[in-house]
Amino acid sequence: MTHEPEDFERIPPQDLDAEQAVLGAMLLSPKNVIDQVLPVVKPGDFYRPAHELIFTVICDVFGRSRDPRIDPITIAAELTKRGEIAQVGGASYLHTLVQQTPTAANAEYYAEIVFEKAQLRRVIEASARAASRAYASQGEASEIVDDAMAEFQGAATGISAIEAKLSVSDRWAGFLDELEAGRDPRALDTPWPDLNDVVELKPGQLVTVGAATGGGKSLFGANLAAHVAMARNRPVLAASMEMGGSELMARLTAAEASVNLDRLIRRKLEDSDWEKIAKISERLQNAANFVLDDSPSLTIGKIRARMRWMASRGTPPAMVVVDYLQLLTPEGKGGGEKSRAAEVADLSRNLKLLAMEFEIPVVALAQFNRNAVGRQPLVSDFKDSSAIEQDSNVIVLMHRPLAEDGSDTGERAGEIDLIVAKNRNGVSGRIVPLAFQGHYARLRSLGRAA
Repeated sequence: MTHEPEDFERIPPQDLDAEQAVLGAMLLSPKNVIDQVLPVVKPGDFYRPAHELIFTVICDVFGRSRDPRIDPITIAAELTKRGEIAQVGGASYLHTLVQQTPTAANAEYYAEIVFEKAQLRRVIEASARAASRAYASQGEASEIVDDAMAEFQGAATGISAIEAKLSVSDRWAGFLDELEAGRDPRALDTPWPDLNDVVELKPGQLVTVGAATGGGKSLFGANLAAHVAMARNRPVLAASMEMGGSELMARLTAAEASVNLDRLIRRKLEDSDWEKIAKISERLQNAANFVLDDSPSLTIGKIRARMRWMASRGTPPAMVVVDYLQLLTPEGKGGGEKSRAAEVADLSRNLKLLAMEFEIPVVALAQFNRNAVGRQPLVSDFKDSSAIEQDSNVIVLMHRPLAEDGSDTGERAGEIDLIVAKNRNGVSGRIVPLAFQGHYARLRSLGRAA
């Protein structure tokens, strides 16, 4: 005996109370709550279109400023400016969200409920597509089953069906395309051709660049990030605990315009400097893909949240640069249970996991111990932890061949060596000399050092 399906419209799984509570908590306590919520949900997880729109606008405002002002009034003003305030039910609805939120302390729990309901909706959608194909006999049965399984896995994990195809047979055609192209299309290059002959920045890699204090690692990171973001037009996140936004902008301007860094920092520009700045102004004004995060007390979680925010805007980062590893704040610090070496080991491992999770290269700048000063460095010179060596796919050590008195004189004055000390997928031990142009905040290939 067969049973006919019940003839009524089913409501897709959703929890509007949880959605309202997430948004209300973000409006109540944005600084702490948004960092907790962004790793859990994305805009498409909200059932109500108005809630998705409010979430997107909050994330946009949060990501634009080092000290964002987020509350019902500022978000209403932003929605009004975009002409979208009516779509969310007016400014009064934002105040309603705050009033109906039990407590901002449970925001992460509310976000997990929203994500779980979104997962269930994705399962229903995948089931409907599979049933439709099966009824219409669109393809071989085995193909329909395989595609349905991939979609179900994607619904459960948040990974798309395409990404869920992991077998050798699924990967083979793409790998042949890479071989014919002559390079991995996902790999990134650096602004230094001699280094590109040895190192490729591949997805999932942790690339660690070490130097002594004042040894040029920040120049390396800034020059690399600017190259990928502006010369290659790929989104980049540069997370800096070493310098504030104003200093980062001064260094970027010096490197791009060939303007003396000291004059930029002291705001003592000459007419010729302004002429050079004018030539690069449009390029920097349009560098929306180049995100500089100088937020205080950065953690791995906050970097991950910023990456998800970039992805929510349609510009997921192609690379992350962290300046520098030992200045990252450990998650949950305060108990004092772990040694400093264990904390740095956790930071290093989590940066590696971040690279693998987002399938991008993460470039971590790192500090040497004091006893590395004055000699050619070794991979064992990293400050606070030896785990950095194990976690890194590529390690580049920076060394300036200074005179015995520490001055930049002698046959190799104005040069710096990049020592490829570890290269899991290539040649190790290669030394790449570059021109050190500290007055322009940049490193240049020796062939174009002027």
